[in-house]
Amino acid sequence: KVHDFSALLETKASSAISSFFHCSGYKWYLQVTPKHNQDAQVSPNRKQDDQGNPYVALSLMIFREGLEPGHTVHAVFELSIFNHSKGMYRGCKASYNFNVKNTYSNKECLIPLEELLKSPAFLVDDSCVFGVEILKIDVSSPEMKSAVIQKKATTVQNLFVQKKGFIKGTYTWTMNNFLELDSQHFVRSPTFEVCGHKWYMGMYPRGDKSSTDCLALGLYAESSDELFIESRKVLQMSLSILDQKNGKYFTRTSGLLVCFSQGWSWSDFLPLKELQDLSRGYLIESNCVVKADLTIFGSSSDG
Repeated sequence: KVHDFSALLETKASSAISSFFHCSGYKWYLQVTPKHNQDAQVSPNRKQDDQGNPYVALSLMIFREGLEPGHTVHAVFELSIFNHSKGMYRGCKASYNFNVKNTYSNKECLIPLEELLKSPAFLVDDSCVFGVEILKIDVSSPEMKSAVIQKKATTVQNLFVQKKGFIKGTYTWTMNNFLELDSQHFVRSPTFEVCGHKWYMGMYPRGDKSSTDCLALGLYAESSDELFIESRKVLQMSLSILDQKNGKYFTRTSGLLVCFSQGWSWSDFLPLKELQDLSRGYLIESNCVVKADLTIFGSSSDG
């Protein structure tokens, strides 16, 4: 349930992502994209309206660290939005093959944003309810197994987005020994404090198991900061690497996230060929500069 849907739009975040829920031994997330245009991607279930206005779209995500290389998780699921007037969900059935390189399903467009904002059936007190039901899972692996989806109580999560009073912070990690870092293992920055909480940045300098030709970069909550992790803050982060020749940053920005101990990362943050391109300036001799920008927009809860 997204409370203060208008506040979500005002943040201009590309999406909002739930905290994880469990199904058949995997961790999953539901992603809401409030302004999805279909110029580059056409949903088989629903296209843009005649005027080309954006749709509210949903997609299913799987936690990459729970996947083994070479395994494919084929999931059949239903994405939906709750119609309060009829007391039922309206949605569409979809399927996707998840693996370490493909952890997001296609975005399925459920309702034009303009229609949602005018509808007392879907938007009540500036709040709306989205859902996903996983119907079937098959795992393609050397063992070739199918998972039985056990019926259980619905997981309910509440997302609260503030309209003002955001908390922001920045940290810069400067390395002068990048070429000497262990290329096969996770490398972490010193612990730092922004927004009143403890964090660290982490990377695989030569790529992780899911993307061996890219720099992998992420931001993580320090495990000792248990009160913050339990507080389930809603945040948005941007990670950047500095082109030291022209003083410009290459940046990737997340949607709104619910803070959790595993953190958030891009396994394909920057192709290694671009990192090592001498004309770019991301790596000069052994010097490399990366930066994290963090904004806390609200909080979440179960129930």
